[in-house]
Amino acid sequence: MMPPVADPAWLRAHREEVVLADVRWYLDGRSGRAAYDAGHLPGAVFVDLDRWLAAPGGPAGGRHPLPDPAVFAQGMAALGIGDGDTVVAYDDAGGVVAARLVWMLRVTGHQAALLDGGLAAGDGPLERVAPDPAPAVFTPRPWPAERLADVADAVDPAAVVLDARDPERYRGDREPVDPRAGHVPGAVNVPCRANLDASGRFRPVEELRRTFAAAGVTGDSDVVSYCGSGVTACHNLLALELAGLPEGRLYPGSWSQYSADPDRPVAVGDRPG
Repeated sequence: MMPPVADPAWLRAHREEVVLADVRWYLDGRSGRAAYDAGHLPGAVFVDLDRWLAAPGGPAGGRHPLPDPAVFAQGMAALGIGDGDTVVAYDDAGGVVAARLVWMLRVTGHQAALLDGGLAAGDGPLERVAPDPAPAVFTPRPWPAERLADVADAVDPAAVVLDARDPERYRGDREPVDPRAGHVPGAVNVPCRANLDASGRFRPVEELRRTFAAAGVTGDSDVVSYCGSGVTACHNLLALELAGLPEGRLYPGSWSQYSADPDRPVAVGDRPG
């Protein structure tokens, strides 16, 4: 399996061997498709997160449950992504959204990586014309149970539970979209955007290891990653892999599912609590 992050120089050398995927999506309601149409890396296809990378949301499953594998396969095939293709995905936020596609592909056995630096890593003019790829064959594969977590796992004291949201949402200072503010009791805040340096590239492996070690991750930890709706949590999972640490599990429902039940306890403030 290729590394979870692709250097721009590697992409330039292998551009004809990969499918480039633009996975822009915005929590504030802006259109990722409109951003793509206004300018994307040459040859990139647009992957609609809400259509192909998530099932319809709701309190029972959260805002972005994993889609049925057949739906995911339909979307990939329509975009010209086949069983044997290598995908390099990007967004304009350091990969925190595109990580969802990369994680979904990797856990089902496909070659995929994040473009380090995202949209800004391109070294030429952007393109406005969308490619028209020929449909491919993409075989549906079930989501591997061993890479997934649920509510019970998120409150398991034996697990290291990582909250990938920004600190103010973790603390409960604000909550723009989900039912309640705060975090899962016992969860440690490792904001996914802190995986990146000031230029939007991944921090050195040793720095990532120190960050995860400070959160309690060791070589044999059972790690559960969550965020608001199971999207940016994938960035922490890819960062764990990049750092050579144990494969973590995604809690797809994340805070949007957990906080929908008023009987579930909530912690606030800087500490896991």
